[in-house]
Amino acid sequence: MQFLRRIGLVLLWSAAPLLAFVAANKNDPYLLALRGVGNVALVVASVVIAALLLRRGCWHSLPGKLLVVLWCLPPILMAVAHVSFELRKHDVLSADVAEARQLGPHFVVGYSSFPEVARLAGQGLIGGVYVTRHNIRGRTVDALHAEIAALQDIRRAAGLPPLIVAADQEGGIVGHLAPPLTKVPALATLAALAPDDQQVKAEEFGRIHGRELAGLGVNLNLAPVLDLKPPQPRNRLDFHTLIGQRAIATDPAVVSTIATAYVRGLEKSGVGATLKHFPGIGRVRTDTHHFSANLNTSVRELEATDWLPFREVLSQSRSALMVGHVTLTAVDPDRAASHSKRVVDGIIRDTWKYQGIVMTDDLVMGAIYQHDVCKAVVEAINAGVDLLLVAYDGAQFYRIFGCALDGSRHGKLDGAMLRASAARLEKGFAIEQARAALGAIRIVEKNQPLTNWR
Repeated sequence: MQFLRRIGLVLLWSAAPLLAFVAANKNDPYLLALRGVGNVALVVASVVIAALLLRRGCWHSLPGKLLVVLWCLPPILMAVAHVSFELRKHDVLSADVAEARQLGPHFVVGYSSFPEVARLAGQGLIGGVYVTRHNIRGRTVDALHAEIAALQDIRRAAGLPPLIVAADQEGGIVGHLAPPLTKVPALATLAALAPDDQQVKAEEFGRIHGRELAGLGVNLNLAPVLDLKPPQPRNRLDFHTLIGQRAIATDPAVVSTIATAYVRGLEKSGVGATLKHFPGIGRVRTDTHHFSANLNTSVRELEATDWLPFREVLSQSRSALMVGHVTLTAVDPDRAASHSKRVVDGIIRDTWKYQGIVMTDDLVMGAIYQHDVCKAVVEAINAGVDLLLVAYDGAQFYRIFGCALDGSRHGKLDGAMLRASAARLEKGFAIEQARAALGAIRIVEKNQPLTNWR
């Protein structure tokens, strides 16, 4: 009995600081699963245990008092974290019209609450939304279709451009809206076919994705993956990138052929493509969802191999280009490519002469978020990035937009870069695709229920 009592005390002393840490960091993306019911359970457990300790007379000794105080900390720290989040949110929502119209178009945000994202859309604080599996879970496609249409109606009523509506339908293991949309095989399954067959099937895959996404109201697909398939087995700590399963092939020519045809199928359906993840993560074994990663390859070698598909597909389409969070050490060893001016402005804009839309990978990924995310946001905008993606945890939008807001108010943002980016967004494919998708919505509403798409 004495042994069990000691074990119980050890658990109480160990669990209290752990729960206090969790409570203080309740808004961290890694703790997303604990929000809502999890947070309530944590507070209730802390209060109940503190009450039980008091009832057992623990307050009469110094160690007992310390233990009671430790168990009182989680609710207090959670309240502080909640107030901090609400103050940041209030600051963002209180941004004046000029600030919102200048910065808002550069943000694409994932969401769980329709009223919340509707407010952001109506105030012009965002330029787009990202829809994924939690937006469709337990619902019909008709419901999501109506929700997207309602957001676009809000934009029209506010006199704002249509929202970019993005989704992540690569095929294979990444198809976040499939089911209920059609589950299409990975483009890598086409690599063994003859070149003509590769093009036919890839364009067919693109048309399937494009038709269904456009009918839903999505106008930008975050696909295809143009990273070259890595020759070595995946790192056991790679839980989410899994590029070996997502990349098309090791041969740049095969990747270019299949990706170009796939993009053609998307664009014919009124949906834009996004080529990812420049400068390439096929050679990188680290999972940037959690860790920083270096790409230690010369520009000369990358131009002759990994970058060939990017340049080829960009030359034949209106695709956007997603820049990943790997550090291209030969060009800028001090920051990830996603917020490097030497990479975005130097290579993509100046060397390649690409003047289309450049977007970041998700800023909630550990390679960026767990470091100085505010510095990264300011540097990305100043580098000429057009769209900043906040996908996995939409609540982080308030922190990330707040970084841009603070940068603007303190004169840290490059006005010329912002104006050039605004011009690209205004004349770029995003608006054209948005209008095309709105037309597709009306056609679907008139002729074909989405629920029949299987």
